[in-house]
Amino acid sequence: MKDKLETAEKWLIEHPDMDTLTKLGLLLAGAWVANFVVKKILLRGLLNFLTYTPAGKDRQAIERNIVARLANVVPALVIAFGISSVPNLVEEISIVVTNVCYAFIVITIARAISGTLTIVNMLYERQPDAHERPIKGYIQVAKIVIYAVASILMIAVLIDKSPVILLSGLGAMAAVLMLVFQDTLLSLVASVQITSNDIIRVGDWVEMPNLNADGDVIDIALHQVKVQNWDKTITFIPTRRFISDPFKNWRGMQESGGRRIKRSVLLDQQSLHFLTEDELSSLKRFRLLRDYLKTKQQEIDDWNQQLKDEGKEPVNTRRITNIGTFRAYVLQYLKNHPNVHQEMTLMVRQLNPTADGLPLEVYCFTNTTAWTEYEGIQSDIFDHLLSILPEFGLRVFQHPSGIDMREMTRNFNESNKKSSS
Repeated sequence: MKDKLETAEKWLIEHPDMDTLTKLGLLLAGAWVANFVVKKILLRGLLNFLTYTPAGKDRQAIERNIVARLANVVPALVIAFGISSVPNLVEEISIVVTNVCYAFIVITIARAISGTLTIVNMLYERQPDAHERPIKGYIQVAKIVIYAVASILMIAVLIDKSPVILLSGLGAMAAVLMLVFQDTLLSLVASVQITSNDIIRVGDWVEMPNLNADGDVIDIALHQVKVQNWDKTITFIPTRRFISDPFKNWRGMQESGGRRIKRSVLLDQQSLHFLTEDELSSLKRFRLLRDYLKTKQQEIDDWNQQLKDEGKEPVNTRRITNIGTFRAYVLQYLKNHPNVHQEMTLMVRQLNPTADGLPLEVYCFTNTTAWTEYEGIQSDIFDHLLSILPEFGLRVFQHPSGIDMREMTRNFNESNKKSSS
């Protein structure tokens, strides 16, 4: 066996080209064997061991293949260190192959670190309070720095120069880099302000009319914030716009446990009048008005008694109005409503009269913030108020419609016919 090896070695020395090809083939075979051993044996054994740990049971973490990426470094190292032992190889080729292997190692390590940062962000987002302090923007900045450093090292390795020389040249390019990475720098500053001041979180309902955005924040990244609108469209908003532009965050409403109702009923001002005795008797049937009418009537009687002789004229006395009674009824109705938040502001007030009638505004809060439930409660309240209005002798103001105009014309024609006959 030893003689055969010596004979083969002598033959290869006599044939340098075959010697080079043979040694190069052995080097590649060694790199393949190293890759096989690392990935098929060591890596598989490591993954089987990790299945017994919490990290190994996390499917998303395993799918990142960080360990598999690092395993690619082994065959690259074998080639980088072994290429110099190949005889009769041009020195320039050996240097190029070595530099390419080192550059491959650099980018492989950079990708592995980037994948690790992704897993860190993924695990952080699983925390209950992660949406309050998202770190995705910082992770993206770290990735940019890692790839920037990796690019400098790769270029330095490929041109066989020290990276210090490249870094010294970057000083002169600072202005250009500031211009190129302007958006990134502005977004980084905005991300820091958003996180430190707790301006927005994932899950917040935000409204930015300038950009037609109205919906939930579903992602906060370095350069942009993703908002899913209520019509299920997606709006991508530059992160810095949440610092420079006005917007509304509905988080305070959601955390308060109540959502405001602020709507008016427009009353026909011609239907306002003092209540007659018959109307008062009729309204005493209302359970919600019994205490009010009793207390109000006593207050008015005491006031009128002080007028003495002047109180004989009705114009000098105080009397109960249908609008005031209706306002008291609405207030009591809201105080007894099971879906109205009783610990928040609750009032019924008149606004300034307009050409469209007298606005009677309901101002209160529901005890839920869910959109569909809120709209249902609000509609139920005003369904009842609009239906109960005739009991108080009140009418809702409404502009004449086409049917009203035709009815007026018909009545006018009929009256003319009667007068002519």
